[in-house]
Amino acid sequence: MKKDDCIFCKLANGEIETNSIYEDELVKVIFDASPASKGHVLILPKNHFDNIYELDDETAAHIFKVATKVAKAYNQVLDFDGLNIVQNNGEAAGQTVFHFHMHIIPRYKNDSVNVTWTPGEATQADIDEIKKKVSSLL
Repeated sequence: MKKDDCIFCKLANGEIETNSIYEDELVKVIFDASPASKGHVLILPKNHFDNIYELDDETAAHIFKVATKVAKAYNQVLDFDGLNIVQNNGEAAGQTVFHFHMHIIPRYKNDSVNVTWTPGEATQADIDEIKKKVSSLL
């Protein structure tokens, strides 16, 4: 189902023209309008999901299958040095458009893309608490 006021729904469903490298019944892969690097694309589901928490299993599996296809194709034709696959959920995580989407970002030596962080530490008590709470839900 689409959301009438969602720009990504409109792009994914062809209501707004865009440059696309792949499309099927569930997703469309488009070039990012504000790319982090040469070849940066977004995988957009055609149905509206605000975030990963709303995504159904079929669409989730399909998106990763398409991400793998795109990555393999890019590996054959682009002269890049690495690849990031990024997916943000919520403002605190950097999500700015609230329609689930996955970024595929080719990386080049000395590019300005930054998706690293300073390693932290986890206590065994934190790990045990999360493990106990989450494991029962999976």
